[in-house]
Amino acid sequence: MSDWIDIAALDDIALRGARVVKTALGCVAVFRTATDEVFAIDNTCPHKKGPLSEGIVHGNSVTCPLHNWVISLETGLVQGPDVGAVATFPTRVENGRILLDATTLRARAAA
Repeated sequence: MSDWIDIAALDDIALRGARVVKTALGCVAVFRTATDEVFAIDNTCPHKKGPLSEGIVHGNSVTCPLHNWVISLETGLVQGPDVGAVATFPTRVENGRILLDATTLRARAAA
């Protein structure tokens, strides 16, 4: 059974924007796409540790602001010829509020 954390109103994040949620295990970037989909991934690019929350959101991807690596918001996988991945975290939107799955965050801590 999942335990959901209310982190923000959907409207608190601009279209194609992001917010950072600080956790005991590092920062999670929460993104809102142009079509109002919400995704959460590790905020740190696997390449040079760039802050993904400061990247450019396009479609269901984000481009790292440091070296232009493109990362899927759905899978966390680096797209193109480069190799790497970041963790993804389940999200949902209820009544205009963004919820982040705390169970997944805790499971990550146990690993």
